[in-house]
Amino acid sequence: MKKKRKIIKNVKEPGGKKQELPIEEPGGKVKEIKEKVVRIFNLSEDVWPFIREMGNPLMKSAEIDENAELADRDLFTEAKESALTFVCPRPIDPVFVEYFQKLFHVRDINILNPKNHSGKICKDMLADKELLNRIVDIANGAKKLTLVSYSASTYFLKLVRKLRKRGLTIYTPSAPDETNVWTVNFYGSKSGIRQFAQKSGVLEPDFKMPDGLVTAGISDTAKIAASKYIKEGGVVIKTNKGHSGAGVLIYRKGDLPEKFRACEMKIRKTLKQDLYWSKFPVVIESLIKPDMKIGGGFPNAEFIIRKNGSIELLYYCGMRIDDKGVFKGVEINEKALPKRVAARIVDTGYFIGEQYAKEGYRGYFDIDFIAAKDGEIYVNESNVRLTGGTHVYRAAQELFGSNFTRKTYVLSHNTYDIPSKKVFTFAEILEKLKPILFTRKKKEGVVIASASLLAQKKLAYIIFGKNKRRSLEIEQKMEELLGN
Repeated sequence: MKKKRKIIKNVKEPGGKKQELPIEEPGGKVKEIKEKVVRIFNLSEDVWPFIREMGNPLMKSAEIDENAELADRDLFTEAKESALTFVCPRPIDPVFVEYFQKLFHVRDINILNPKNHSGKICKDMLADKELLNRIVDIANGAKKLTLVSYSASTYFLKLVRKLRKRGLTIYTPSAPDETNVWTVNFYGSKSGIRQFAQKSGVLEPDFKMPDGLVTAGISDTAKIAASKYIKEGGVVIKTNKGHSGAGVLIYRKGDLPEKFRACEMKIRKTLKQDLYWSKFPVVIESLIKPDMKIGGGFPNAEFIIRKNGSIELLYYCGMRIDDKGVFKGVEINEKALPKRVAARIVDTGYFIGEQYAKEGYRGYFDIDFIAAKDGEIYVNESNVRLTGGTHVYRAAQELFGSNFTRKTYVLSHNTYDIPSKKVFTFAEILEKLKPILFTRKKKEGVVIASASLLAQKKLAYIIFGKNKRRSLEIEQKMEELLGN
């Protein structure tokens, strides 16, 4: 019988030894980091090959713009810092910055924007001499900086290399070395994690994925997917590295013709709309029916691999996923998942993290699971970067402490559609939601996580309540206030 890993402790070192939470420097030494922190929001760089091959220029531009508008939400990932330099594609609403500072007691924040916005922000920074000089000045006489980013992209590591040539000592606590940057794209891709699962299934029997295969080319993909759909009454088609539901096609019974030729042609027509289906590997999977009573059907666990290779569990949660497979938010609490499910996904996550660490990956990663109605727990994919729940975790940790999962029930939504014809400013949203806004004194309520998204009539928020029922009550009250 396979021995289960315990999940009482948060940190696991290579070889199985567990320890309390360290802060590491290169070489594994433990100390409190004093260097000034520069955070770079480079979300689009993580999926740039996918964005580059989008067939519709308007959709491509919209994807880049939407990613840029998520930047202010990423501030929450550094909620623990008293002073911070934040580099993002566009300016952030000053009212939102003030709100963030007061909520998290951030004393000093410096926001920088490159002159050009191409979507590849680190490349834009390299081309902006004035901005690079500002960053060198921030390092001041110590000539030391801690550089962190949404994703450890190749562009990010080129920027690190450039700054080191300028004479700075750059510490990158959540990025692999340049020789191991391949781990980001490989393990963070749909085909990479599937290859890894096929290789590792014998060593870790709980590491299971839905039945499927990796293919290439629109013709073969359409034929194989059509065959699977007709045999099983459903199929899922995924591009190698999509984003927030884009690049994923979910076909349920009745969505496609029952005759093979007609089914194939309809799939083929859809795949031809975007070049990424022909440029990159494609994963075709069986459609799994999720058990919505278990973490909304989609449990998740997020970890970080430190510079010395130790693996830390950050949190486990249920994900809020719509019927198109689009991620909306998370639900975090020690009771958000049944204990057996939590133990299972954390155990599998540690196993996967151990392999990532051996290959040289350092930084954040998560594992998305599907809790099937037949009782099985499947690995769905792995994101080798920050996730849509990292900012929620960091905010909760700062407001409630490291054991927040016992003190509060957390709900989040990243793109709630505001049911109003009016486009609200951030100041107006603050006033509208004033009765239920979170305060440190009340220890419950709504935290608004973005001002930029309001232009799209969308709201990113985090809700804290003493239990699930109370958090849902606050969410319902918020919806009522926004609908009036």
